[in-house]
Amino acid sequence: MTVAAVVALLAPVAWSPPGTDLDSWRAAMAEDLVDLLTPLPRVQTAIAAVAADLPLAAKIAWPTTRIYEVEAPTIRAALAAAAADGHDKAAVVLADAPDLPSMLIGKLLRPLSTRAVAIAPAHDGGLLGAAARLPLPEWLPELDAETGDVVTARRPAPEPTLVAAAPGWHRLRGPSDLRRLDPALDGWEATRAILT
Repeated sequence: MTVAAVVALLAPVAWSPPGTDLDSWRAAMAEDLVDLLTPLPRVQTAIAAVAADLPLAAKIAWPTTRIYEVEAPTIRAALAAAAADGHDKAAVVLADAPDLPSMLIGKLLRPLSTRAVAIAPAHDGGLLGAAARLPLPEWLPELDAETGDVVTARRPAPEPTLVAAAPGWHRLRGPSDLRRLDPALDGWEATRAILT
């Protein structure tokens, strides 16, 4: 039985390591995230992408992966697409977190048993992702992946306790983020191949 949709969001990427093609870097990180999400039990993996990114989504998708076309690469749009696909719970993760531990997906979804929304911060600011009961609460604001936080999500909520804080993780957005990668962690083969 599927518990929730877990969506990899193909948002724009503004940085790649020196000498690395930005599109190849972005594709490697997204592929690693999808490869991490797809084997998880009791979830439906999906990729949310704008029309221009549908070829990339098709390239990295597994046969069971849903592809959601969204008008804008935002967390809210990806959650709404999961709702339109019939899910009553969904999590969205930014696709520039290739070495994300799979247990953090469970920790992002778990608060939805008692809360409407859960927010996972990214190290150094912004968001790693978010999860919500669906359909989306009308009070939930647009969540900016680069500047959003738990406080922003709680501000319009009827009760602040409706929004839970989930554990965060790093995204690869600049040179300093590379030092956070742990070569001992399994996974992230495509990103690792580019870096070596």
